[in-house]
Amino acid sequence: MKRAGALVVSAGVLLAGCSGDDGPDVRVEEVGRGTVSEVVDAPATITARSTSTVTAPADGTVAALVVPDGATVRAGDVLARIDSPAAQERLAQARSTAAGATARVQLPQADLSPLQDSLDQAAADAFAAGRAAAQQVPDPAARAQALQAVADAEARYAATAAAARSAVASVGSGVGSVEDALNAVGSSQRAQAQALVTAAEATVDALTVRAPQDGVVTYGDGGGAEAGGGDLSALVGQLPPELAGAAEALGGGGGGAAAPATSAPLAVGVPVASGAPLLTVTDLSGLGVTAEVDETDVLLVRPGVQAGVELDAVPGAEYTAAVTAVDVTPTAGAGGGVTYRVRMSLAVPVGAPAPLPGMSAVVDLRVREAVGALSVPSAAVVRDGAQDAVFVEEDGAYRRREVELGALGEDAVEVVSGLRLGERVVVSGADQVSDGQSAS
Repeated sequence: MKRAGALVVSAGVLLAGCSGDDGPDVRVEEVGRGTVSEVVDAPATITARSTSTVTAPADGTVAALVVPDGATVRAGDVLARIDSPAAQERLAQARSTAAGATARVQLPQADLSPLQDSLDQAAADAFAAGRAAAQQVPDPAARAQALQAVADAEARYAATAAAARSAVASVGSGVGSVEDALNAVGSSQRAQAQALVTAAEATVDALTVRAPQDGVVTYGDGGGAEAGGGDLSALVGQLPPELAGAAEALGGGGGGAAAPATSAPLAVGVPVASGAPLLTVTDLSGLGVTAEVDETDVLLVRPGVQAGVELDAVPGAEYTAAVTAVDVTPTAGAGGGVTYRVRMSLAVPVGAPAPLPGMSAVVDLRVREAVGALSVPSAAVVRDGAQDAVFVEEDGAYRRREVELGALGEDAVEVVSGLRLGERVVVSGADQVSDGQSAS
């Protein structure tokens, strides 16, 4: 909502007051100069500098909560531990599979290419499934770590697969030996098995839950989220037939049932599902404000615009903010209109309490300010369609004069063109006069 308010001008500075003998309902004054501020007000919410959500890496139960709810922590601090026999079992099976991967594959000497093609396709499917699983991890830091693990494993496999194809090509051209080709194929198998070990180890390591950033811990709901995607289990379900039994041992849910969802608060013994939110860490070192600005006003808002902030929770306190960004994606306003989010940094005045994230506020965005501008009271302006006009007293009569306006204050407006300094305009009762009417 737009409000042409927060005027920084006094009538004594704006106009040289001069009442005429024009009756009790009509008053004229001389045009003067002053400072006019145009303000847009909008509903807003206090925001934290950043908030990170930590999710369960695997199905299991809460084994320990190391810090109390509401504690202030540093990045890397241990917050909780999850007990997940399924994740531990998948790691043991992955290591067993890697240890048992054969160094040789017994193949006919005639053509080794079909086997390598099969291995490459199986590996491609496995890595694609791994990336898809990693993308489902809600926490950005954990998601990035999981994606990097898949990328590293894929790079190692690519190197060994290239060596295998080179060896196979050498056999086909009469250079090298079948022994070299078989060893290269075995190496590609071992690389894929090791990738599964890396994924399973990352899941087990994540059972020790650490703070992703500095901030305040809030323990959230320990269940109720859809399981899956948190431990790269889709990757291990794509093993080729040559790694006998690995798909069943390492894939999906690891052969066990998913932990039941629960709406209970996070506590020791509470079951958690893979990917379910465990807690949040909120960085309160810097506070911000997010305002919903109507589409009719948002084009006036730009980075650097200053604003006053009024908090429902702290009546009377005067906070300030500065615009840092204006979203280009619209949102549906509460009244059904279109609004855009405007993000601001918040300054807390000395002696005032620091607000909490989520508190309601109203911001007054000072979108335009005209210093030393030619200006008239807002009541002097009459609008006829899209044209603004004032009534000027000249030669003993009121003359209608079209004007162009600039900044629109609550009590006064800037006149860009159409008036001169010192001219007398009707500032009260403009709706009672007409063009050419006698001023006597």
